[in-house]
Amino acid sequence: MEIFFQQILNGIVIGSVYSLVALGLTLMFGILEIPNFGHGSICMVGAFATFYLTTLAGFNFYLAVLTAMVITGVLGYGIEKIFFKPIRGKGLDAGLIAALALALFVENLGLKVFSEQTRTIPSDTVILNFAGITISSQRLMAVAVSVIAIIILQLFIKRTRLGKAMRATAENPKAASLMGINIDTISTATFVIGSALAGLAGSMIGSMFSVYPTMGGVLIMTAFVIVVLGGLGNIAGAIMGGYILGLAVSLGGGYAGTRMHDAFPFIILVLVMIIKPTGLFGERKREA
Repeated sequence: MEIFFQQILNGIVIGSVYSLVALGLTLMFGILEIPNFGHGSICMVGAFATFYLTTLAGFNFYLAVLTAMVITGVLGYGIEKIFFKPIRGKGLDAGLIAALALALFVENLGLKVFSEQTRTIPSDTVILNFAGITISSQRLMAVAVSVIAIIILQLFIKRTRLGKAMRATAENPKAASLMGINIDTISTATFVIGSALAGLAGSMIGSMFSVYPTMGGVLIMTAFVIVVLGGLGNIAGAIMGGYILGLAVSLGGGYAGTRMHDAFPFIILVLVMIIKPTGLFGERKREA
């Protein structure tokens, strides 16, 4: 039973950071209908920013993470203005091409700037043991930070004026525009918030595992599985989907072996597409 509960705990940890990665992506898709394949690369930038801020600039870890979120938020602002604003309203194909170009550009730039070397974000890790179940203080911190970020985002979307405007835009962009909502402002805010969340996710993942230029490719594939699993554009679904996938990967890897570890997300995706193509938590419908 200790092994089972250990895998459950590991799944909660993995699910927490998975949810963070997927939240930014589903926010962009739900509000702007943009499948941002460059989202994983932004996570990578956040991870490297945290690494260099802690190792070269001497920042403590938490200040480095907050600074990395600012950096990726500013990066998101630039990406929206340069890559996506010019093609807004020109169809899904244009968005797909722009997103793929962005992902390839950032990843290859990362390889040139950072090299292929794998880094580790330094941290004062303490191993905690409860009744034979172990967890590092770093992983416990990652869960806490992820849960706090999820709660703050939910409160922002539901309670603030900007958040309500984002929800209205997601429901019906044309009606929102006619009601006086500035779609340009909503688009920019969505990219900034989504990219800041990506920076936070990258920092958490880098602190628990490692940092390398191609890490974005794995993260974006996982995030897309979660977004489809939870229902396209469904924020609550992305959160639940992240934890479901985290638990499935942890339990599957623990009992079926590490060779099957990377296959579980895609096995789950295929099953969901067969059983409920709109995702486990449905899909937000738009009016024409």
